[in-house]
Amino acid sequence: MNVFDFDNTIYNGESTLDLFFFYIARKPWLLKHLKTVLLAFKRYRKGDVGIPEIIERYVPMVEKDVLRVVDFEKDPKVFWDGHMKKIKPLYNELRSDDDLIITASPDFNIDEVCRRLGIKRSLTSRVDRETGKILFVNIRENKITAFREAYGNEEIENFYTDSPENDAPLIDLAKHAFVVKGNKITQIK
Repeated sequence: MNVFDFDNTIYNGESTLDLFFFYIARKPWLLKHLKTVLLAFKRYRKGDVGIPEIIERYVPMVEKDVLRVVDFEKDPKVFWDGHMKKIKPLYNELRSDDDLIITASPDFNIDEVCRRLGIKRSLTSRVDRETGKILFVNIRENKITAFREAYGNEEIENFYTDSPENDAPLIDLAKHAFVVKGNKITQIK
């Protein structure tokens, strides 16, 4: 099985950040959260924020507004109509039928891009579409938890990521691991 982190790996950028800007364009009042969101992404990329802080500090901020902002059916289609061009060409070269996307990005948005790419399996952060509650934050060691719950001891043949620091648990689990920087792939295991 090939397993891919999504953001900055097969997607050129941070899809959740792009999604936030997509919503700012439609709901300008969200600008009040811009500084907090940018700082959180910066800290996440550096590995300076852990799961407990994300759950205690950032999840409530998102949950408070999600039902006022998100149309779970329409928005992913409109978002991906404008963002499919950010899927890196390298993914088509690596693609196989048993690919798995494992990402912190939310399920409602990743489900649509997976459908468009023909990817049948993904493990994401999960949002309850009725309540707006975030049910699971799929980062770092939580990715291992999600993988084991879904696939048991199935082997990861190849794992691709942009962030060896944030995805170290999956690198340890994989037979082979690769770091993707831009369109360059480097084997690290």
